[in-house]
Amino acid sequence: MTVSRRTVNKLILGAGLTAPYHFVRPAVAQPKPGDELVVGVWGGAQERIVKAHIEPALVEKYGCKISYVLGGTGERRARAYAERGRPSFDVIYLNIYESRQAVRDGVTQAPTPAVENFENLYPLARLGGYGVAFNPCTIVYDKTRASAPITSWKDMWNPEWQGRIAWPLMGGAEGISALMMAARAWGGDENNVEIAFEKIKELKPLAAIQSSQAQLFEMFDQDICDLSIEFGSFTRSYAETRNPNIEIADPVEGQAVTMNVACITEGSRNQKLAEEWINLHLSEDCMLAYAREIYYSPTVSNLTIPDDLKPKLIIGDQVDRLVDFDWDVVTAGLPKWQARFDREIAG
Repeated sequence: MTVSRRTVNKLILGAGLTAPYHFVRPAVAQPKPGDELVVGVWGGAQERIVKAHIEPALVEKYGCKISYVLGGTGERRARAYAERGRPSFDVIYLNIYESRQAVRDGVTQAPTPAVENFENLYPLARLGGYGVAFNPCTIVYDKTRASAPITSWKDMWNPEWQGRIAWPLMGGAEGISALMMAARAWGGDENNVEIAFEKIKELKPLAAIQSSQAQLFEMFDQDICDLSIEFGSFTRSYAETRNPNIEIADPVEGQAVTMNVACITEGSRNQKLAEEWINLHLSEDCMLAYAREIYYSPTVSNLTIPDDLKPKLIIGDQVDRLVDFDWDVVTAGLPKWQARFDREIAG
């Protein structure tokens, strides 16, 4: 059958109106030897892991170069926004709410099946880019000071913890998680945090306001506090190396999700390399390296996880119990909540 030019044009127009965005992107050029992929990622263990488990495979396959911009998300996020449409980054790692906002702002791309392991991502890890690690926040406490295991966020209000709680500063993931989960446990939510502030005030006097994991662990060591809200992964490392009395709670209401997300910038000059980089990050080799070294839980469901790691990670049905928030509401409310926290809780 002969298809006329007019018919072809109609078909193309129809596809453009109905097909997902990734199907109508321009053809992606194949990488050439010497191409340079620029990756913005955290330093420390994360730098070490990606250099050991991603870079060698990509360089061997394409003869490319990898450059890193290391540090916290604040600086690279600001740079990515300043360079919108003409990025120097190809891949940037952001936190859960920064990544979703960056897609809406046209700074980074939404995830697509062009990354082969996309199909193995949990649904929660397909938001804002490619989720590469679950690292939930929950209650952590000295089990030798507890009359019974903590099973609910409401258990923090048991009188035995009065004066022994180190509450996290507002603004970071721990502080946001603590406020949101307090609200939800007592009948509120992102749109109604009044109940959370009133309930947190009932916990005063607090033992301390903690501003970092390192500070919290020092306070546990020095018997300044017995309970706080913290990342489970870092706390597990601390418990295994320094303080076996520390327990990581799994409340019936769930743990607050936090997630590291790998994002490809809009306008990346190395689209294929960026997709392959992220695909390697989602591979079993790299995912298990993260799980083994820093207890980051995998975001893909197709791994064979060693038995000794299973009780230490969030996997399978446990992922469905992670509590996600309306981050638009959280981001909008944070400045006001921060001021109120400083005035009514920390002050």
